[in-house]
Amino acid sequence: MAAKRNLAAALGRWSAEHRKTAVFGWLVLVVLVMTLGTAAGQVNLTEADYGTGDSGRAERIIEDAGLTEPAGELIYVHSDRLTAGSPRFDQAVADTARAVRATGLADRLRTPDTTHLISADRHSALIQYDVKGDPDTAADRIQPVIDAVRKTGAAHPDVTFGQYGAATGLKAINDSLGEDFARAEYTALPVSLGILLAVFGALVAALLPVALAVTACLGAMGLLALTSHLVPVDGMTNSMMFLMGLAVGVDYCLFYLRRQREERDAGRDNATALRVAAATSGHSVMISGITVCVAMAGMFLSGLTVFEGFAIATIEVVVIAVLGSMTVLPALMAMLGDRIGAGRIPFIGRRRAHRAASAAPRRDRALLRGVLARPGVFALLAAVVLLGLAAPALGMKTEKLGTDKLLPADNQMVKVSRQIAEEFPGSPAPAGVVVKARDITSAEMTRALADFRAKAVASGQTGKSIDVTVHAKENIAEIGVPLAGDGADATSKKALTTLRETLIPETLGKVPGTTALVRGDLAFSVDYNDQLKKSIVPVFAFVLGITFLLMLFSFRSPVIALTSILLNLLSVGAAYGVMTAVFQHGWGASLVGTEGIGAVESWMPLFVFVVLFGLSMDYHVFVVSRIREAYDRGASTRDAIAHGIRSTAGVVTSAGLIMVAVFAVFGTLAMQDFKQLGVGLAVAVLLDATLVRAVLLPSVMLLLGKANWAAPRFLRGAHPAAGTAHAAPAAAPFAPEHATARR
Repeated sequence: MAAKRNLAAALGRWSAEHRKTAVFGWLVLVVLVMTLGTAAGQVNLTEADYGTGDSGRAERIIEDAGLTEPAGELIYVHSDRLTAGSPRFDQAVADTARAVRATGLADRLRTPDTTHLISADRHSALIQYDVKGDPDTAADRIQPVIDAVRKTGAAHPDVTFGQYGAATGLKAINDSLGEDFARAEYTALPVSLGILLAVFGALVAALLPVALAVTACLGAMGLLALTSHLVPVDGMTNSMMFLMGLAVGVDYCLFYLRRQREERDAGRDNATALRVAAATSGHSVMISGITVCVAMAGMFLSGLTVFEGFAIATIEVVVIAVLGSMTVLPALMAMLGDRIGAGRIPFIGRRRAHRAASAAPRRDRALLRGVLARPGVFALLAAVVLLGLAAPALGMKTEKLGTDKLLPADNQMVKVSRQIAEEFPGSPAPAGVVVKARDITSAEMTRALADFRAKAVASGQTGKSIDVTVHAKENIAEIGVPLAGDGADATSKKALTTLRETLIPETLGKVPGTTALVRGDLAFSVDYNDQLKKSIVPVFAFVLGITFLLMLFSFRSPVIALTSILLNLLSVGAAYGVMTAVFQHGWGASLVGTEGIGAVESWMPLFVFVVLFGLSMDYHVFVVSRIREAYDRGASTRDAIAHGIRSTAGVVTSAGLIMVAVFAVFGTLAMQDFKQLGVGLAVAVLLDATLVRAVLLPSVMLLLGKANWAAPRFLRGAHPAAGTAHAAPAAAPFAPEHATARR
């Protein structure tokens, strides 16, 4: 090895020589950031922050005017035997209304006798009310109403009651999220630790990556709280950041530890082994971390604040994890020395652990021999498998999922929502028209509002119960318009289009100086999808372009950079195909405890693309760095590929297994969007760490031969990714057992 230097090597050496400073500095940094973050508090996104397009502008008008729309609620009253108008049915409605009023939380309560919200068969009716107080906290305060309705239901056995609305729906989601993420966080840690115990066979070596990953996540949470004052974040960002940080943090430490142990097994002393690990695996970790951060930065081009928050959170946790693996990890390894192998687990002997660290399993070696012998055949087979998995993605349909699809089908809230949608079209999620006028109380504006209501009802695209609320001081009117359909189907979308393109322009839009915009769940979903479609090209172009440049200057090879891009695209395509097959079409959906819902969550393709493009580079950079390292030491392309694949098989398989296990935890959650995220990421990482790494990458590189190392004149010179910088004596030239002539 050439005794070159790089930043990772310098940081690793400094940390090993200043152990206490590195370790205590890390602890002080984490505690300080956590303390500051806790004191500052986290700023979450408001309703207006989530929006985009016309619906987002409508939300902003309401927010800027200081108006708070109350959390609207519906109580569904149904009886198979009784009908509205019968004494016992009406008594049940009256008792329910009385119980809800008694909680002191209901405002503007309306019963079916005034709203006429009675189903066609008269077996069902709706009670409407608004939750008093701040709508942002309504979900936290709604429980007394839920209890009151449940108590009333017990007194009327012939009648069933259900509740659905802004507060109860959000409470159901929050309850599901809270339980899910608590279980996920508690599951991911022992699963990761168990895999590391199997990999290293020693308690100390297994605990070290987990401890560093957890402290990195804690520090990142504190930092996220501080930066959220500049860019607000979604409430679930912390939990997602924890699982992402755990996955990458453990992997980065694993790469470092396995290389150090490999060098120790080769006969180097601890200090030299550390310097080699810092200059090789440490450098690969740094390049991988930079790639993840740059890929996540592509989300800033999405035009959606929620994505910006996710990007900032991921970048923060990855930067802290990389910093920890390059500083405090080598410091701890220098302090522990060979005691890092303490706490050896029975039945997992030293020989097994060392063999896993330095050589591929027998099955992998047999596969590699086949790839080396017939690279064209194996490349074709692997490509066919990946393209086959990606095929369903050609028919992918995206949709901003509502509560009825986000929660499991057997959830009581979902059942009530679907019953209301079926019997009272438009009631679960009416569209809201926000009208901003010069004088909202003028005669002209009053006529326009009346004209709008009449034409909307006559169009057949809306329900008859159209509510108008005028805020004279702010010159704003809010109109609640129940849309035809179930609130999300093609009928509702057609009604929304009619509302936006016909009804509003022909009535409200004719008043000079008036702005009339539509908001609501469906309008938000349509605008959200439109914005995502607009952002796909710039985000994809940015991520692909920057990743290509990073790989180009890391490996000084346009061919390797382009190959990296193409292989990653195959992995992403396969993930898209599996998500479409499972969650849109329902193929094998029961295996992950769900059913086909006819669509993929609208933000999923963009998010999965950005995350996977960053994370999959972990393995690619690590493997290609070892291949380039061997080539630079005199090996032929064939021998360098064989050496790189064999020497990284154990660590890449272990790291991939950890990341797959952590992401698979998402697949166990009840929420539909997290199931999709978990399955998509787990499948892609599994394919990338196995089929792509073990078959497609070596096959393609073998077929390309010397072209792998061709570089324009301006890129020629020292190769940084192969920088095995350390102050140890130079290693012997590469000399595999069956070396071939360099070509």
